[in-house]
Amino acid sequence: MSLILASVNEGIGTITLNHDLKRNALSEQLVHAIAATLADFREAGARVAILRAQPGAKVWSAGHDVAELPLGGVDPLGWQDPLRMLIREVEAFPAPVIALIEGSVWGGACELVFACDMIVATPEATFAATPAKLGVPYNATGLLTFLNAAPPHIAKELLFTSRPMTAARLERQGIINHVVPVAEITAFTHDMAQTIAHNSPLAIGVMKEQLRILAAAHALSPADFERIQGLRRVVYNSRDYAEGINSFKEKRTPVYRGE
Repeated sequence: MSLILASVNEGIGTITLNHDLKRNALSEQLVHAIAATLADFREAGARVAILRAQPGAKVWSAGHDVAELPLGGVDPLGWQDPLRMLIREVEAFPAPVIALIEGSVWGGACELVFACDMIVATPEATFAATPAKLGVPYNATGLLTFLNAAPPHIAKELLFTSRPMTAARLERQGIINHVVPVAEITAFTHDMAQTIAHNSPLAIGVMKEQLRILAAAHALSPADFERIQGLRRVVYNSRDYAEGINSFKEKRTPVYRGE
């Protein structure tokens, strides 16, 4: 069974996550399939890409495949991490990427959705960023994705509590573009995509890249970067990190001791 389904029609490319058995967890295999399809869309001259789960999905994506995270001593979200690679591919794709969300979005999948250029969700959709629940130290570029999408206080609540937030609340904060009933969301998103596809692809592609550069234009000294990395090493070398990963695999509540 293919992990994704893909099609291009009238300049609109659609990627459908299709790994229900693992709740569309962002495994290395699934991530590479999405990235390869985006490359195919680029070659085909797609003017818009839509990223979605199967219609009626209860879980849009469960986020990182925790089974692939290292147990300790290694940065779990380094430059070559599959999620990091996919975020860069979405940001570098020369046309807008629209996230069409049905169901719940968990963990690193929140960042993937927030990295898309626009978000359309059903009223039932929820978003839960769970690194704190797993004891995983998020990296600087990942946190920047949250800060570029959400006001700082909302980003902090998402990241610190790990509690799901509704699509309605995120729409009020300007994080989600539209909340649309499930019966209408596919047609609504395709109508938006068609509107974009009829505009100048060159102008849109250039503006997207300009916005990406401007959003990332945060000065950071080498010393500050090293401090960030040092702080993260404290976490992924800790007992708490191993406890978070092991408790998830063992399906039990973690017991964190701050050490």
